[in-house]
Amino acid sequence: MAAAAQIPPTDPHIPVLLGPLIEAVSPVTGTWLDGTFGAGGYTRALLDAGAARVIAVDRDPAVFRMAAAWAPRYGDRLVMQPGVFSRMDAYATGLDGVVLDLGVSSMQLDQPERGFSFLRDGPLDMRMSQDGPSAADIVNGATEGQLADILFHYGEERASRRIARAIVRARDAAPITRTLELARIVEGCLPRARPGQSHPATRSFQALRIAVNDEYGELFRGLMAAERALAPGGHLAVVTFHSIEDRMVKRFLQARAGQGGRANRYAPEAAETQAQFTLTTRKAISADAAEIAANPRARSARLRVARRTDAPAGPVDPATLGMPDLPAQTK
Repeated sequence: MAAAAQIPPTDPHIPVLLGPLIEAVSPVTGTWLDGTFGAGGYTRALLDAGAARVIAVDRDPAVFRMAAAWAPRYGDRLVMQPGVFSRMDAYATGLDGVVLDLGVSSMQLDQPERGFSFLRDGPLDMRMSQDGPSAADIVNGATEGQLADILFHYGEERASRRIARAIVRARDAAPITRTLELARIVEGCLPRARPGQSHPATRSFQALRIAVNDEYGELFRGLMAAERALAPGGHLAVVTFHSIEDRMVKRFLQARAGQGGRANRYAPEAAETQAQFTLTTRKAISADAAEIAANPRARSARLRVARRTDAPAGPVDPATLGMPDLPAQTK
């Protein structure tokens, strides 16, 4: 196994499944793209494991300022690229590897002014790029039906209609502008959480964050961009944190590896085509007990790795990936 970077425990964000990822893609060589740079954990690990260069992409401008203390030691081996990973093939092609960590950054959650956390009071924002419509714009501007659709389809919140109704009732009195204010409204619609259960507002905040940042659309476009950007033999490694993202990645890789099958046995068999990927990991890799004990966030993480073939890139139907799709009136 190649030597991985040792991430100091004081870092604002501890990357999960770092050791298994480096092991799955070793030997690490050539040019890689880290599409979710964050605190730079995966980027440093790839550089320390032997990557000649890493292109670090992130839509949050704050992360590049935070890297100023350690980035210079890598010189021109580290290229910082503001932007979104769905455009990675516009930043580089012929890549030897792409890594995507789809979890929200711990440092974003820990900054109340960013508005991601239901545990800390701050403006209801949630914008990773710090521009465009915020969560407050959606909460105060969407119709009751639109809010319910977002909460149900993006957060899998079964009480979506009840919560949407309560939000509209509250905003009729005054705009909802603070995270704890929204969290209290959601809590009032749901039973009190039992010990060990997640906070009642977890699903609602997840849904709004996904809507604000178009996370499912970004993932869909990013997977296709990775297919275009990778050189034959290049690795694609994706870390997910909830079931919908993992389902999308799993189905994409299975379909592009020629293992998609048919939606039902009566559907016509698809014409055989050359596979764009081979699966490095047949099943998702999960964190072991030691990593979970050191970093509880790793409990829900899943890693999938595949390797690019020399088959031409092609289009993908998002419906085949199980990507949540809001009703037309919500879009």
